[in-house]
Amino acid sequence: MPLLLLLVLPWLATPLAAQQPDSAPGFDLTEAMIPARDGVKLHTTIFVPRGAQGPLPFIFTRTPYGIAHAANTLRGYYGALASDGYIFVFQDIRGRYASEGQFVMLRPPRERGAPNAVDESTDAYDAIDWLLAHVSGNNGRVGMLGISYPGWLTVMAMLDPHPALKAASPQASPADMFLGDDFHHNGAFRLSYGFEYAARMETSKQQETFDFDRYDTYQWYLDLGPLSNVNAKHLHGKIPS
Repeated sequence: MPLLLLLVLPWLATPLAAQQPDSAPGFDLTEAMIPARDGVKLHTTIFVPRGAQGPLPFIFTRTPYGIAHAANTLRGYYGALASDGYIFVFQDIRGRYASEGQFVMLRPPRERGAPNAVDESTDAYDAIDWLLAHVSGNNGRVGMLGISYPGWLTVMAMLDPHPALKAASPQASPADMFLGDDFHHNGAFRLSYGFEYAARMETSKQQETFDFDRYDTYQWYLDLGPLSNVNAKHLHGKIPS
């Protein structure tokens, strides 16, 4: 999930204080806190085209990067799809922005035998189930797509898919983090990328850019010493050890 891709869409990096969602011309906007099976509620925005003829399918995107400006994608990236007639749904994943619960980066798939276990697959399943029952004018069909981390979330939804999930397009999804993705290149750990991304994602529910307090980050790492010093010296316990 290259950092450049994480910042491609303008609604990905939205401060928590600015979470009032934007409306989109030609759409009726609804906000919902959709309950997952363990009671955690997931913040979701639903865009229904005005004057729609006949029942419509959903296009569903889940993201850790905030959905306040998701309406921008209906005018840009999803523009062609918007003109074809879909109900668009965007969701903050568990523990991010306005959703409840604890965020776990690239949350591992649950143990199937655990009675109340959750993962990104169950959250997607529960959200789809709720949408089918509570959004009028849908035709019972859902498509999911996303780029980078949202692409990985699309893959996770395919592991144990809701029967209504009929199409999925994971784009630029992370795959093998040890061999060929952003944190490791053939096993070599990319220290600065890994640290900056973890700080961005795990110091709060919103994205926060780490302040290196100097231009020369190479020297910053040399002066830091062991990476274990980061939490004590700079983050004050914000990132779990």
